[in-house]
Amino acid sequence: MTLRLDTLPNGFRIVTENMPGLKSASIGIWVTAGGRHERAEQNGIAHFLEHMAFKGTRKRTALRIAEEIEDVGGYINAYTSREMTAYYARVLENDVGLALHVIADIVLNPVFDKKEIEVERHVILQEIGQALDTPDDIIFDWLQEVSYPDQPFGRTILGPEERVAGFSRDDLTRFVAEHYGPDQMILAAAGGVDHDAILAQATELFGHLKPVGKSLLQPASFLGGEKREVKELEQVHFALAFESPNYRAPDVYTAQVYATAMGGGMSSRLFQKIREERGLCYSIFAQSGAYEDTGQITIYAGTSAEEIGALTQLTIDELKRATGDMSEAEVNRARAQLKAGLLMGLESPSSRAERLARLLAIWGRVPDVDEAVAKIDAVTTSGVRAYAEEMAQARTALALYGPVAAAPGIEAIREGLAA
Repeated sequence: MTLRLDTLPNGFRIVTENMPGLKSASIGIWVTAGGRHERAEQNGIAHFLEHMAFKGTRKRTALRIAEEIEDVGGYINAYTSREMTAYYARVLENDVGLALHVIADIVLNPVFDKKEIEVERHVILQEIGQALDTPDDIIFDWLQEVSYPDQPFGRTILGPEERVAGFSRDDLTRFVAEHYGPDQMILAAAGGVDHDAILAQATELFGHLKPVGKSLLQPASFLGGEKREVKELEQVHFALAFESPNYRAPDVYTAQVYATAMGGGMSSRLFQKIREERGLCYSIFAQSGAYEDTGQITIYAGTSAEEIGALTQLTIDELKRATGDMSEAEVNRARAQLKAGLLMGLESPSSRAERLARLLAIWGRVPDVDEAVAKIDAVTTSGVRAYAEEMAQARTALALYGPVAAAPGIEAIREGLAA
């Protein structure tokens, strides 16, 4: 693998990794602006803008954007997260230049046609409605809201219906002017790519842009709390969150190993105890997420109204038990899962391009994968037990949806963990 990085005078960064033997490539623009960069009155606009990028430019209609990529057998898409927005394509190696031209066009030259704004507004309102009808989706939005109340980091990425219903062309243009400067963009590509050719093309397409300065963030503060919504569903949807390290914190890998051991697979504690031994649910898992200045470990399960009390108590019991008897075998297994997931992901040019952009945004460089593997290997059983002790005392948040009237609340969970 050959990794190369260049930065244009205006701050635009180009990072590529050639993967010998591959006949395809993934290429995209990652913008370091997402949901948490919005002001309250802008909530949902980063996602709205991502949609509008595909609705036509000064050179291409919406249909032509799709046709140019699909005519060569490629794939183009985008997503909005809390800290980034990405526009990317997967194509054959000979079509990388075409893909970059199309992506640059949709990012730099969207026309924001008023008719298309109204069409896409309706699409996004349908997307919001679909999310509201999907309990195991909406529960995580609610969990985020109660974890970080009244903060940009706690708001939904889709935005509330009333905000989306009112966005104008001027609102979209203003967000672009504030957040889509070359110094807020990363071009990442992996697979069958030629760095020099991409650099030359990127210089032509992006080199004339003026930097706008780094976006300011309101610091995230995990406060915790509870939201429960009673609804006639077959199951109670249960989501629990604990504050955990940000992605630069020394113990971020310990948090990942802990979350994996607790609920990262079929051999994990929560899966074995609650599903396999007691049969209290079909789905249960734990995961760890890290961000600029905060992080979360989340636990999710779906169960019946009759079983939610037992499921909650067993979850508390397992969280407490991990402080004293988390075994070497469990830690070894969790480390192996994390390393395998990391290394298997590197076989995909899309995953590798994503990694390049994400790490460059975090560190200003792309650490070698061996650094991450070494940090995972450095996590000890005693360290995971100590981390489990911290989790048992950490701030918590709870979201419940469905027939939840009799479900234990956040105070009961906190008291159970403290006992």
